Amino acid sequence: MAGFNLELPEDLINNLKTISNNTDEMFGRMTKAGAEVVYKNVVNNMKSSFKSTDSLKKGLRISRTYKIKSEDGINTKVGFYGYNEKGIPIPLIALAREYGTSRGEKKKPFFRKAFNNKSEIETSMLKVQEEYIDEE
Repeated sequence: MAGFNLELPEDLINNLKTISNNTDEMFGRMTKAGAEVVYKNVVNNMKSSFKSTDSLKKGLRISRTYKIKSEDGINTKVGFYGYNEKGIPIPLIALAREYGTSRGEKKKPFFRKAFNNKSEIETSMLKVQEEYIDEE
């Protein structure tokens, strides 16, 4: 009967062990890096959709990185939270501008456009990945 014996280099085995042990941390940092790029893009896009962006910038936040047990995924969100000076919910203002209103306000998308440059988001995430993977 034929047999096959394969021996992997020790450095490759150690590299795979490091990746396996730090998977959650690596993916968490990767999603955080991608969220920071989206955050920057949203802030830049708000300038073209709103006259004043001060109160909206206060409500735009990056959430903490968390793990979803049901899907075994790791997420970091970018979203609007809180109220402006007049007591109006900031997410409501953002949605009205993003999608328009039934009262005739035209839509001026600024949040969705933050995801148009996917290569920039992927590049920032891959930079974090390279810190964990030793390609020597």
